[in-house]
Amino acid sequence: MKLKASGFWKRFALFSAFAAVVIVEAENPYRFLDLNITYGDIYPLGVRQQGILINGQFPGPDVYSVTNDNLVINVYNNLDEPFLLSWNGVQQRRNSYQDGVYGTTCPIPPGKNFTYNLQVKDQIGSFFYFPSLALHKAAGGFGGIRILSRPKIPVPFPDPAGDFTLLIGDWFNRDHRQLKAILDGGHKLPSPNGILINGHGPNGTYFTVEQGKTYRFRISNVGLQNSLNFRIQGHLMKLVEVEGTHTLQTIYESLDVHVGQSYSVLVTMDQAAQDFYIVVSTRFTEQILTTTATLHYSNSYKAVSGPIPVGPTYEIDWSLNQARSIRTNLTSSGPRPNPQGSYHYGLINVTRTIKLVSTAAQVNGKQRYAVNSVSFVPADTPLKLADYFKIGGVFRVGSISDNPTGQNMYLDTSVMGADYRTFVEVVFENHENIVQSWHVDGYAFWVVGMDGGVWTPNSREEYNLRDAVSRSTTQVYPRSWTAIYMALDNVGMWNVRTENWGRQYLGQQFYLRVYTPVNSTRDEYPIPNNALLCGRAQRNSTTPF
Repeated sequence: MKLKASGFWKRFALFSAFAAVVIVEAENPYRFLDLNITYGDIYPLGVRQQGILINGQFPGPDVYSVTNDNLVINVYNNLDEPFLLSWNGVQQRRNSYQDGVYGTTCPIPPGKNFTYNLQVKDQIGSFFYFPSLALHKAAGGFGGIRILSRPKIPVPFPDPAGDFTLLIGDWFNRDHRQLKAILDGGHKLPSPNGILINGHGPNGTYFTVEQGKTYRFRISNVGLQNSLNFRIQGHLMKLVEVEGTHTLQTIYESLDVHVGQSYSVLVTMDQAAQDFYIVVSTRFTEQILTTTATLHYSNSYKAVSGPIPVGPTYEIDWSLNQARSIRTNLTSSGPRPNPQGSYHYGLINVTRTIKLVSTAAQVNGKQRYAVNSVSFVPADTPLKLADYFKIGGVFRVGSISDNPTGQNMYLDTSVMGADYRTFVEVVFENHENIVQSWHVDGYAFWVVGMDGGVWTPNSREEYNLRDAVSRSTTQVYPRSWTAIYMALDNVGMWNVRTENWGRQYLGQQFYLRVYTPVNSTRDEYPIPNNALLCGRAQRNSTTPF
């Protein structure tokens, strides 16, 4: 027998009230971080480029925190153009003003700074930050985020001997402005020139380990468009966490990491003392691009040798089966001291089904991409600010439908309305011959099913309603579908986008407005006192807020 949604939300409200009491009694720690954004020369593939550095680094420094920490991140924009940072997978609970995408946040002007105030409320795991405007992501400006469990919360594996961040991604030798000009001219992005591991091309990165010990590797695909396969010569990987969820500890020889996704694996250094290849290569491409790093045993006097381990190439079924094998560890605790399986998502009634179909077409002679026929165009004012100040004419709720309409592609500032505390099913359907990757800001969702062909209501018979993994980014295979369940428990204006950045830039995104008529800080934080104002919000606002 299924639980009614109302019963679920009553229990949720009781838990929220308890959590509020805990917060009042003992405020969570604050962590302060300054991020200085500059241009600088980089040579990731041996070609001089103007990169975006953070604190003089490419990639930028890791952001460290513990569950429920308050992060005060002061970003200084020393570029000659506006800049924004976004937090891929980190949920801004009740606070979409801090999301760092143009639909919610005004860009930081050149020579100015902005302070993000984030709380990693009830989160653990591996994520990353990145620049969200234009094609800045193609120049760098990204870094890892790790949210550690509180000391009293058990973690389902022993502390590793070391913890490494690996930012992998495709890379272009062209300047980010040149890539933007290609898209503005109505063309698709070219193929990338190579693959990077932590900002370096082949054999540019070393990881030193001790024989016999076990290490954690946090792997994030920060690239623009390519799915990547990750593997380590002579070593097996034990998957332990995916974007904030402890997983069943399955062993893999290699792991597909799609654009925008993050994984944590444990690797035991159980081989003879020598150096080994760490290998990353493109998936589902005619020309396979490969790069390597070095796993260096501290007692090794033997360099890497032998052929670079070959990974899978175009085997979609192999990748699909691997994705299905990634499940939640129901016996482990998450950010709170209760088993992750105590939340029975499969017993909650779905109140709405949303089917999203992506398309590619020419509009006015230029390449565009769309969701349900609508190709998103940014407004002159961030949508969240227009909503707050009640500025008409910026966007219209309902400008994108719940289902594909069959219309020709057209341009609009697409916003989908949704009610707070509803439980929805979202189906991503891919009619193209590419792998797609989709992300929802402000949320984690359960990936309940994926398969080839066209989704029908009968596809629900295949759903995993017991231990599906909860995450914020999911892939959709060529001519296939992926279904997710999502509890709309986070009020705000949230970006739903493809992680293929050229497609995102050319319209394959929209905003989900999760709304409640109750004006309460319990449901949504007020606009920050330091909020930047721009567009029509600047002309219509009165300060202080």
